[in-house]
Amino acid sequence: MATHRVAVLALDGVTPLDLGIPTQIFNSRPETPYEMTVCAPGKKAATTAGFTLVADGDMEQVRAADTVIVPGYDPLVRAPDAVLDILAEARDRGRRVVSICTGAFVLAAAGVLDGLHATTHWKHIDDLERDFPAVTVDRDVLYVDEGDVLTSAGVCCGIDLCLHIVRRDLGAGAANEIARGLVAAPHRDGGQAQYVPAPVPVAGKTSLSDTRGWALHRLDEPLTLPVLARHAGLSQRTFMRRFTEETGTTPLQWLLNARLGKARELLETTDHPIDRVARDCGLGTAANLRLHFRRALDTTPTAYRRAFDRSAAR
Repeated sequence: MATHRVAVLALDGVTPLDLGIPTQIFNSRPETPYEMTVCAPGKKAATTAGFTLVADGDMEQVRAADTVIVPGYDPLVRAPDAVLDILAEARDRGRRVVSICTGAFVLAAAGVLDGLHATTHWKHIDDLERDFPAVTVDRDVLYVDEGDVLTSAGVCCGIDLCLHIVRRDLGAGAANEIARGLVAAPHRDGGQAQYVPAPVPVAGKTSLSDTRGWALHRLDEPLTLPVLARHAGLSQRTFMRRFTEETGTTPLQWLLNARLGKARELLETTDHPIDRVARDCGLGTAANLRLHFRRALDTTPTAYRRAFDRSAAR
């Protein structure tokens, strides 16, 4: 992948955490092709929570970018028309346009989301649906990938989306390495419904994160629902309910996604035969690995390895 210019657009009132996520993930590193610039309209300054940000770039850098990212800001404030025009132009030229959290309102106002699926923070999702009827709003997802237009749900879901973009561009190995540096999950399953306010847990209830961590180190073993429930010290029925509440997905779907993630990294970083990759990630046989790769990624393990072969790139 050649140098890929990323413009992160800081509008007045930008949410600091939303801004920090893409700047951290797409910051220039020797092992990645990203060249990231924070941009702001006009005088290249933006006011945010308690401080003023002086950006390195302006709207000319946004025009020149391969990927434009709009972090969240006050959805009640309309972005300047000049900004909306530049975003619409970027979309028309086939550039990748991305929003984090309430940044979706800026993309929607620019017409970038018309006819597409999109998401935003759960607190503002009704407003997005009401104000922009040309957009199909997905309520219970962490992010939406529509090819060259991508949107994330609230705040930390921006991490999920940005790592997804790295995974798309450079493969699972690169995304996992960045995630480790952030001490973040390389991939989370489920939707943002798991983060909507819910009744306070009963006393003594603890997270199942220990069991998930235990399972991630044993993906090559036969991890069944009874095995997982026994490790958690719960009945299968209680384990299923608690697991779905915490992750937004079922234990078996979570395991499948984890195993596919491990398979992707093994294909990128080793020359192991396909049948060994299948065994090491817990999918058993090469035929089973091919089946799940086709269903989940619309490709084959061999084609995936070829696409992300780092030795060939060198």
